[in-house]
Amino acid sequence: MKFTTAASILLPLITTSTAFTPAAFISKSNNLKCFEKNSGCLATSDLSSDVKRSWSLSMSTETEAEAATTESETYEFQAEVGRVMDIIINSLYSDRDVFLRELVSNAADACDKKRFLSITADSSESAAAEPEIKIKSDKTNQKLIIEDSGVGMTRQELINNLGNIAQSGTKKFLEALGENKQNINLIGQFGVGFYSSFLVADKVRVVTKSMTDGKVYSWESDATGGSYTISEVEDDPFESNSGTRLEMTLKEDAFEYMEADKLGNLLTKYSEFIEFPISLWKEKTEYESVPDVEANKELKEGEEAKMKTVPKTVEGFELMNTQKPIWLRSPKDVTEEEYKEFYKTAFKMGYDEKMAHTHFSLEGSVECKALLYVPGMLPFELSKDMFDENASNLRLYVKRVFINDKFDEMIPRWLKFIKGVVDSDDLPLNVGREILQKSKVLNIIRKRLIKKSLDMINEITKDEDESKYIMFWNNFGKYLKVGVVEDDLHRFEIAPLLRFFSSSSEEEYRSLEDYEGDMKEGQKSIYYITADSKAKASKSPILEKVTSKGYEVLYMVEPLDEICVQSLARFRDYDLVDITKEGLDIGEDEEKEESKKTVEKLNEEFKPVLEYMETLLGGKIKKATMTTLLKSSPAALVQGEYGMSPSMQKYMKAQSVALGDSSMPMGNMNQAVLELNPENPIVKDLQRMVEMEQNEKENFGMLIYDVAAMTSGYEIEDTGDFATRVMKLMNSEAVADEADDEVKDAEIVE
Repeated sequence: MKFTTAASILLPLITTSTAFTPAAFISKSNNLKCFEKNSGCLATSDLSSDVKRSWSLSMSTETEAEAATTESETYEFQAEVGRVMDIIINSLYSDRDVFLRELVSNAADACDKKRFLSITADSSESAAAEPEIKIKSDKTNQKLIIEDSGVGMTRQELINNLGNIAQSGTKKFLEALGENKQNINLIGQFGVGFYSSFLVADKVRVVTKSMTDGKVYSWESDATGGSYTISEVEDDPFESNSGTRLEMTLKEDAFEYMEADKLGNLLTKYSEFIEFPISLWKEKTEYESVPDVEANKELKEGEEAKMKTVPKTVEGFELMNTQKPIWLRSPKDVTEEEYKEFYKTAFKMGYDEKMAHTHFSLEGSVECKALLYVPGMLPFELSKDMFDENASNLRLYVKRVFINDKFDEMIPRWLKFIKGVVDSDDLPLNVGREILQKSKVLNIIRKRLIKKSLDMINEITKDEDESKYIMFWNNFGKYLKVGVVEDDLHRFEIAPLLRFFSSSSEEEYRSLEDYEGDMKEGQKSIYYITADSKAKASKSPILEKVTSKGYEVLYMVEPLDEICVQSLARFRDYDLVDITKEGLDIGEDEEKEESKKTVEKLNEEFKPVLEYMETLLGGKIKKATMTTLLKSSPAALVQGEYGMSPSMQKYMKAQSVALGDSSMPMGNMNQAVLELNPENPIVKDLQRMVEMEQNEKENFGMLIYDVAAMTSGYEIEDTGDFATRVMKLMNSEAVADEADDEVKDAEIVE
């Protein structure tokens, strides 16, 4: 007997697209109408008196032998259906662990349908026992059994829901409910979820009993013979009035799924928030006190018998889903203690206290519920790699069912440290529920997650305890800097959250808002300096260019700082200016013009000195010039407008070495500009030496460059030469010139 299928719709989508929406699975067949008499979907009016009794679920401890059957019929798969099934089994899911998620989700749907139909039937039905799901492995027969006390299926429903590969019984059920669908919470949206069982099983048998007629049917297929068999079972294995048992004969390479620990881990990962009880058959060790026979041999009358503790192995069902999905509740109904407990248990953060949380929902064209946390400390997995791909902090759920925690599109990587859950039915997932597709819905949710995360962080800044945000900044400040660099849309929202040390407050952080509030009258820019540390920044000769005028300077002491402020470029009405760059303009326009003219005169006056230094330092500097901004230091090295700071040069060099390339040509970026202070006596001494052609001028000029390089943050290329120059300055006879050595060698030769 042939059956209808949606393969004609599914197959082109699989072969032409890597991901597609659940709408692709809705069968176009009109010969199956839900809620008609005996159609396979149950209407309230169809409930018989047999259904109106208390329901309970039990599972036998041994796999039952196949019962005697009647009216057995075999249905052949059409050729294209077999091909689609092969794709589903071998290509649809990248991780076969998800089979348990899919099958438990289907079982939860069946339980939810039963509960809904029971409530709408009459009061006696609503008083029935809550449906539940039980899972047990049968190692003797290499089987895994999943049983639920849900709504069950009729013969026609077995054909419709299991025989048609793209037929979604859940989808049909929701369509039939119409306006009442807000009263039921169904997970399954994909008609192929059942076939994930063949990822781990060679053969699948479904035994089911429907609430509609009370008959028990068996569905069997091995997915390779091109057919499936449906037969009526005379023996009723269910104690409740309905239910479904799924028996999977596992493949040889899937025997691990008979281990209770493996199953328990998967249930905790994927299904810990399922509404209905999920119990797993486990073997565990208990300890009991018994009389110690040996110790009691010489027990005297009236003395208390001595006891000992012995281990005892017991088997039984253990409830796996004890967690409650508090994100589905209204925020006003959740206490602070519940938020704290959920954070510690759901994210295994028992040693940490959350710093902040936000609980919100989206309604309208996009529906979404989310609960986000700011950790109290940096998660361990991010301590070595701030963007560790294996760090799973944001989890995506669809109606309590865990889908994935590696959807990078959900939230930008600069918020990688945020922990939380997002639950939405509107996200465009592929058929395997493993790939998140880009869409307007995703963009809306992403924007809201970013906004709520920034709101959380802003709330921390307003806390009366200022140390709270300092702790946050020390742990997660680098992520916000990355946000400034990478997120054009939110760059200026992140800027007020940045913190830096400065020349006026070396031990306390300063925000850009703090800086702006303390700016001097007439100051037109925000000034900063790049260095390897606070100590080096505070001792840089370049710093006195600005601080001498009473202006505050922010310290950028990490390579990321420099990239961050360059990306920001401006804070509100003020440009961010790097004082280590050539051509620094400070003061009013008239003052700048006067300073420019003064520098031109000084350059002319010290022209011989500048020319000598440019010749002496050829290849080391771009040029030499005089400056009026230095006050106490004789010289300083600054970079050109597009040059790279010394700290950035060191970072780039270290990166090249780490990648196996020790040679990193810097070109002109490594050639700084030497600025000389005309008022400094050392520079005046150099001027005298140059004019009088003294021999000491070379050593003196090189020392001026070395000192300027070191204090400006650059490295001395040849420390040996530097040491020689210093010793020669201390005592000219301490180190002999190479020329003198050559003369002595020549005298020895006869």
